[in-house]
Amino acid sequence: MDYRKSYTQTVAAAKAGLSERTARRIDSKAHQPVARKRSWRTREDPLTDVWEPIVLPLLNQIPDLPAIDIFDHLCELHADKFDTRARRTLERRVNHWRQLYGPDLPVIFPQEHLPGEQGIADFTVVDSPVTIAGEPAPHRLFHYRLSCSGWAYAEPVWGGESYTALASGLSRAYEASGGVPQEQRTDSLSAAYKNRQEQDDFTDNYAQFCQHYNVKATRNNRGIAHENGSIESPNGHLKPRLQRALQIRGSFDFDSREAYGQFVAQIVARHNRRIDSAFKSEQRQLQPLPQATSVNYTEQNVRVSRTSTIVFKRVTYSVPSRLKNARVLLRAFDDRLELYCSGAHTVTLVRLFARNQQRLHSVNYRHLIESLVKKPRALRHYRWRDDLIPEGDYQQIWRWLEQHHDPDRASYLMVRLLHLAHKSDQEQALGRYVLAQLEQDQFPCLLQCEKRFLDQPGAIPTINISQHALSQYSVLITQGVAA
Repeated sequence: MDYRKSYTQTVAAAKAGLSERTARRIDSKAHQPVARKRSWRTREDPLTDVWEPIVLPLLNQIPDLPAIDIFDHLCELHADKFDTRARRTLERRVNHWRQLYGPDLPVIFPQEHLPGEQGIADFTVVDSPVTIAGEPAPHRLFHYRLSCSGWAYAEPVWGGESYTALASGLSRAYEASGGVPQEQRTDSLSAAYKNRQEQDDFTDNYAQFCQHYNVKATRNNRGIAHENGSIESPNGHLKPRLQRALQIRGSFDFDSREAYGQFVAQIVARHNRRIDSAFKSEQRQLQPLPQATSVNYTEQNVRVSRTSTIVFKRVTYSVPSRLKNARVLLRAFDDRLELYCSGAHTVTLVRLFARNQQRLHSVNYRHLIESLVKKPRALRHYRWRDDLIPEGDYQQIWRWLEQHHDPDRASYLMVRLLHLAHKSDQEQALGRYVLAQLEQDQFPCLLQCEKRFLDQPGAIPTINISQHALSQYSVLITQGVAA
């Protein structure tokens, strides 16, 4: 037909590889096929005996019943009326019925956001087997995103979805983006909402946080996560990208939490570079940051026990023994605990998180060593001995001492060694030195270790004393009598 527009019938037929007779029939429209719908079946309907009496009542009663469940029901109870090879026919028939008579289905409504209008945040659990220094490290990701440009921020969260994690993540996300959106969107986090009634019943901490940053807090309807599609869908993209990056890295182990946090930041930065122009356009519409950051911690008054420990969230922490029996103010951040005594900052502890009703212990030998050195045998049956002795070199040293010395002697040598590590502030170097000596089946002399690792005393200064003449004393006596 294309050739016929420019050529004669004979030439067009020759170019198309057709005979002249076929060309004449095409021109006269005698060659056009006639579409006729078949009015008869080519085979017997396998659902004749089950569709109306069995399947339709089920669909009317349970409109969203999966076709596979209907198939199992027919195979189990009506095998005499139903051909088990007709599964695909049943699925097509059920799908066709739903399109004609089924219930209305939920529809996705694409959203448009103005620049600087909305920031959205969520927590998502990471399933990748990440370890920190060889230890399993279950965690979540705090994920923040600007809805218009798609700029993202993420950081690992080692505890639950607490207010401190939410406030810390949002504060750092606002700083990284260089501004604050007009609206902050979340789901019904218990860290932000009391969830006791239908209205927006904010927690006091979250209400103060939003007031400080001049941002309006909103949330989706309870239990309807897909309403936050601007963050739920990116969650589904971020975690696979993280998983692939870990596989390419060749290891899921990191030296510290900080190293893993930097790795996550690099993954997110790759995404942000691709939308840099859109982000810069939206960044100009963000509200300015306040001069000071908001409070991103919770406070609690605790008393130090006679064992020089405190308990917070099912975790026992050791503190310096000078705080024994004192009442201190504890500020709980997402990654650390800070203790204040009489308003003065006293000590900072790394925060641990107990999961599934378990109890953890964080015991630092430096807090207790001065008391322990006075009664070293207490180490033998100390309840938290394995937590007090540092992992790695010192655990190996303790096992060697238990095998080669009686319990009291082993406890004495271990306490003296820990005391030396505390005084010299060379824990790793001392541990490696002692292990090297143990490879020769001998424990090093503690006096030699002290000479090797303790700071050498400075040289005694030379003081020149000159003898005064007796005439100088006579002058003093004369002046005294005159006075």
